[in-house]
Amino acid sequence: MNQIPSGWLDFLRRQFPEGSRIKLREIKNYPSPVKPGSIGTLERIEGDGTFLTKWDGGQRLGLMPGEDDFDLLPPPFQTLKLYMPMTATYYDEEDELEVSVTMDSREAVEYAPQIIAALQKEQSLLKSDTPEASERGLMAYYDKDDSVNKKVLSWFFTAEVRDERLWGVAECKVQGTLTPEETQRLIDDIGGQAGDGFGESFEQREIQAGDGLAIYAHLYQTKGWTIMAEQDRFDPEFSQKLPNYCWSTRPSDGSLICIQRGVSGYRLSSWSSGDPGKNRRIADYNNRERGISKVQEEAMVNGSMFGWDTPAADPRNYQAGQPQPPQMGGPSM
Repeated sequence: MNQIPSGWLDFLRRQFPEGSRIKLREIKNYPSPVKPGSIGTLERIEGDGTFLTKWDGGQRLGLMPGEDDFDLLPPPFQTLKLYMPMTATYYDEEDELEVSVTMDSREAVEYAPQIIAALQKEQSLLKSDTPEASERGLMAYYDKDDSVNKKVLSWFFTAEVRDERLWGVAECKVQGTLTPEETQRLIDDIGGQAGDGFGESFEQREIQAGDGLAIYAHLYQTKGWTIMAEQDRFDPEFSQKLPNYCWSTRPSDGSLICIQRGVSGYRLSSWSSGDPGKNRRIADYNNRERGISKVQEEAMVNGSMFGWDTPAADPRNYQAGQPQPPQMGGPSM
């Protein structure tokens, strides 16, 4: 496969993000199972510039710009909801001293209407800050000119009661599909706003909860805090399943890698450094932020190495952290 210059490849990938929709006009050089007028989704742009496309009819077929004739349509919009547990604090007197009392996410449910209203009020103030903040919410303060800035059109904080717990919610409007690195950058930005930006300011706002009680709500906690997508957060068996993707390190040299469920082998992350220890910390942090356990990571590693139908690729087969012996074979890392 002939590679094209990396600068040109980066340009193509910025202009045509994964998830872009493609309408075929004509494939010129060989007979095609895909008919003109068919619609598909861009999965990725290969190193030679081929637009690898999954067509709505189920076929996968690459297109080459300049040779094949096709139109690129804007990727569809989707709403991505990321959930984090919320707590609340109030102050009480004990032995004539004022002490703080923290309610966990279950106890805070009692004051959910007041907390949600306070968040909405804070968001309305944010929207009046600048025209960009009105449209993009907290995404207006994202300071990188990268693919996340282009794909994530806006995100705002709100809150919901689910499973008898109070959750902070980052509601994101996304165009196309985020890669694992893009998702993690978005999660990092949301975490920063929850802990140090918007959230730090919000938790200092007094919320009147009735009967003279004032509470203070927290989007971030130092322990047991994760940001998870809706489908994972409320799946009671999430810890027993393989996540869509996870981070790990390559045994041979400690490089940072990304493993996707169902895909043999791994992808070297663009974040990988020459320091194996740093790469391990990045992998641990990214997995922990998404609620992915060590057992799930190990099952993902074994699945990518030995096959996704092996016992070692199923987190339910791990006892005290030990998997069943994997079936040998398949690609190695």
